[in-house]
Amino acid sequence: MPDFLNMIFHIDQFLGTWVALYGAWIYLVLFLIIFSETGLVVFPFLPGDSLLFIGGAFGASGLMDPVLLTVLLIAAAVLGNTVNYAIGRYIGPRVFSSDFKFLDHNALIKTHAFYERHGGKTIVLSRFLPVFRTFAPFVAGVGSMNFLRFQLFNVSGAVLWVAGLVTLGYFFGNVPIIKEHLNTIVLIGVGAAIVPVVLGALWKLFKRKA
Repeated sequence: MPDFLNMIFHIDQFLGTWVALYGAWIYLVLFLIIFSETGLVVFPFLPGDSLLFIGGAFGASGLMDPVLLTVLLIAAAVLGNTVNYAIGRYIGPRVFSSDFKFLDHNALIKTHAFYERHGGKTIVLSRFLPVFRTFAPFVAGVGSMNFLRFQLFNVSGAVLWVAGLVTLGYFFGNVPIIKEHLNTIVLIGVGAAIVPVVLGALWKLFKRKA
């Protein structure tokens, strides 16, 4: 198990080996990784961003079909979020109607109101934020966000995320300096995505207190 997790965390080093070992089955492997990260709340640590970028680089090298890869992983991301939403939707009402005194039922009502007003932006932006993208659809389900509205932003976010990173990987993934410092670049990208969100939240909190 530790060896498997090591391969997952360092997918940029092992994907070439996987392609050689599994051939066309690699598409199913990558589909399951993206589905698990977006669809199962217990797998927020899976490296979706790195996988998409490296997949695009392998597409440029001719080892994978970039169009097929993009279509399959968009489907995986959409399906994953849909399952995650369904789990939240199923659990949400049970939690809300339970007698657990430590739960803030008012927070669930506020969550519903928040997603009705801002849920679309949250679902789309969370695609580019590790961990957040795993929990956002779950919370949307708990908050009973309208399913059709959720799917509109779910599909839009999946297309932007998958197609965007695969395309970047296709054109830049084989540049030597990028290949050598991929993990650092991914961390910088994640930081650049998270900082505006955090600053925005702090600014709203400051204005509310003021």
